[in-house]
Amino acid sequence: MPRAATTRETADRLHSAAIHLLRRVRRSDVLTGVSAAQLSALSVLMGGPRTLGDLAAAEQVRPPTMSRLVAEMARARLARRERDRDDARVVRVRATARGLRLLERGRKLRVASLERLVAMLDKRDRATLEAAIGLLEAMLGELAARGRGRPARNIRRSVRR
Repeated sequence: MPRAATTRETADRLHSAAIHLLRRVRRSDVLTGVSAAQLSALSVLMGGPRTLGDLAAAEQVRPPTMSRLVAEMARARLARRERDRDDARVVRVRATARGLRLLERGRKLRVASLERLVAMLDKRDRATLEAAIGLLEAMLGELAARGRGRPARNIRRSVRR
């Protein structure tokens, strides 16, 4: 009987698989006509306007880098800068309708890429994948954040519902 993987080994395999999966689906990003950095920033802006500093922090880049990226996005009409109505010194960045449409197109391309991979699995493996996704969502707190699950200490029960 094979030995059970250690927590570290499982975490290492998950890390590797997540990176490879992301690289695989990002191949379709080129079809959107914008950079991966722009798509990533748009995904943050999908949640609503952000200050340049907040956007830079979310994207883990320095403010000057984000400023350049936002300038490119503004030129491409994917985002726009707007003054805060309560404090004119504050500038917020907002995704435009065009930017949100492009982001949605990118998401559809990525999901289609994943769909092709999932379609190669048999019914049993798809069910296993569904369970694993449920565990990942619970582990990351998504189920609790959406009000669909129990606190993290009850991950197993929330996935089996």
